[in-house]
Amino acid sequence: MSIAINDRVLADLGPTSGAALWAKRAALVAGGIAALAVAAKISVPMWPSPVPITMGTFAVLTIGAAYGMRLGLVTILGYMLIGALGYDVFASSSSSVNGLAYMMGGTGGFLAGYVLAVMLLGALARRGWDKSVVKMGAAMLLGNVVIYALGVPWLYTLVDGGLFNAAQFATAWDQTLAWGVTPYMIGDALKLGLAALLLPLAWKLVGKART
Repeated sequence: MSIAINDRVLADLGPTSGAALWAKRAALVAGGIAALAVAAKISVPMWPSPVPITMGTFAVLTIGAAYGMRLGLVTILGYMLIGALGYDVFASSSSSVNGLAYMMGGTGGFLAGYVLAVMLLGALARRGWDKSVVKMGAAMLLGNVVIYALGVPWLYTLVDGGLFNAAQFATAWDQTLAWGVTPYMIGDALKLGLAALLLPLAWKLVGKART
């Protein structure tokens, strides 16, 4: 099936059939997983929150938009599988804290949100949103909302289930917002702005290369 120009994502460039296509897809998945792992380790701790600021969100949303829903989903699930097997690929994972035990901790909901965000960005990119800075910005914002929509309630259940510090916070929700939302707003805005500019710029460069 042919793909209309407006429905194409960056991952559609290059080989479109045969062994070359599958080789391209395999390389993109492997490269995407590696990029996610590296981006997760570029982090700034936000103590006492268990969730640091990382470039993971930037990588997740960018891969979703660049790869499309299907290839993006394969990539993010591959990343999650590698993490679940105990490899040190998450933001605060280590040789001693990793695997499913880590994934069920404070970042668990955010990791689940990554999967849905990749799917959302991939679907919107297929509709041409990745070719407009304004639409790409809106898509990135929606993707970020999805990540928080899963991550914050999950973090709240942990806080309310035993991590609540009554001496420092008025309610469990106050602590959850302080740990999982408030410290990240400026950083997220900057990352979303960068990602929103990157995809449309890449399409412009592709267009110039073909003229």
